[in-house]
Amino acid sequence: MKAIKFAERMSQLKPSLTLAITSKAKKMKKEGLDVISFGAGEPDFDTPLNVKNAAIKAINDGFTKYTPASGMPELKNAVREKLSKDNSLLYSTEDIVISSGAKHALYNIFQVLCDKGDEVIIISPYWVSYPEMVRLSGAKCRIVEADEESGFVVDPLLVAKNITKRTKAIIVNSPSNPCGAVFGKDVLEKIAKIAVSKNVFVISDEIYEKLIYDEEKHISIGSFGKDIFDRTLTVNGVSKTYSMTGWRIGYVAGPRDVASKISALQSHSTSNPSSISQMAALEALNGDQMAVNEMKKDFAKRRDYMVDRLNSFKGFSCVRPGGAFYLFCNISATKLDSMTFSERLLAEAHVACIPGLAFGSDKHIRLSFATNMKNIEEGLRRIEGWLLKK
Repeated sequence: MKAIKFAERMSQLKPSLTLAITSKAKKMKKEGLDVISFGAGEPDFDTPLNVKNAAIKAINDGFTKYTPASGMPELKNAVREKLSKDNSLLYSTEDIVISSGAKHALYNIFQVLCDKGDEVIIISPYWVSYPEMVRLSGAKCRIVEADEESGFVVDPLLVAKNITKRTKAIIVNSPSNPCGAVFGKDVLEKIAKIAVSKNVFVISDEIYEKLIYDEEKHISIGSFGKDIFDRTLTVNGVSKTYSMTGWRIGYVAGPRDVASKISALQSHSTSNPSSISQMAALEALNGDQMAVNEMKKDFAKRRDYMVDRLNSFKGFSCVRPGGAFYLFCNISATKLDSMTFSERLLAEAHVACIPGLAFGSDKHIRLSFATNMKNIEEGLRRIEGWLLKK
C-alpha cells in the first residue's frame, strides 16, 4: 500500500507535548504504581444530583431524538437569561448556538471567521488548543506575551502594537487556562477600545467564569457598550461550572449573522449536541446553584494551601491565581526545561504535571488543584522531597 497523502491542513497540527507524559502516567497506574496526578483539566466533583436526575428523566421520557442543529429553544432561552442576568449581555435566542462543548464552539468560530492569511492575537500563556484551531482555519497566530509580574494579565498596549491589517480577532480568556489570570475592568475596557478602533472581533472564552476567588468579579468584555458588543463572540458552557466535562455542552453568543453561519456549519458537521445533555444543561442553568458555591469554596482552600506550600520549595515560584483551578509555576531556578522537569518528576517521584511548553512557556509547569486534599498533600510532599534530592 502506498503511503497516505494527508490533507495539507494536518501538517499545521503540532504533536501534543503532553501526550508522552499523560500516556506514561496512565501506563504506570495500570502497572500498579501509585501516581499522583496534577494534570486534570476538569473538576473532581461529581455532577450535581439535580442535573443527573434531569438527564435520567429525559431518557425515561424518550427525549432521545434530534433537536434543532443549533440547540433546543428552551436551552437557548436559558442561556439568553443567564447572559442577561450574570453578564449584562442582551442577546436574542437567534444570536446563540449550542455546541458539543465550548471547544466545539471555539472551533466553529475560527472556521467561520478566518481565512488564509488572517491573523488572530493569542495571549501567552495560552490554552493549548487555541493555536491549533487557528492554524486549522488557515489563519496565523500572533502571540502576545503576558508578564508574570502582572499575574499574567496582558498589557493592552502590547495587544495594540501587534494588530495589523490582517488581524481578524483577539482571544480573551479570563479567568485563564493555564494560569488563572483574571482580567479586571481597566484592562478589558482598554482591549475593547482597541478592538473597536481597529474593527476586529474579540473572542471571549469565559468557561471558568464562576470559579473566581478573593472577591474578584468576572466582567464580560462585551458588556462595555454596543460597539464592542457587536464585535464580541462570548463563549461559555457547563463543563467547569457544573462539573459536566463529559456531557459536552457549550455555547457561543454573538452577532446574528455570525451565529447564523456557525449554525449552518454545525448543521453539516455534528448537527445537534446530545439531546439528553441539553436537558441536563437546562437544569444546570435553571436549578439550584448551591453545588457550584460549595465547589468554589473547596477550590479556594486547595489553591491557598498549594500556593503557600509551593512557594516555600527550593526552585519554585508560583503566582496566586485569581480564578480557574490551575497553578502556573515558574521552575526556571531548577535549570530544567518544562518537558525534562515533567518527565523526571513522573519517573522519579511518581507525580504527573503538565509541561508549560504546551502553553507557550518552557520555564513553567501547570499543576491542577482539581483533586482532593489527600492527593494534594501527598503530591506536594513528593515534589518537595524530589527537589531536595535533585
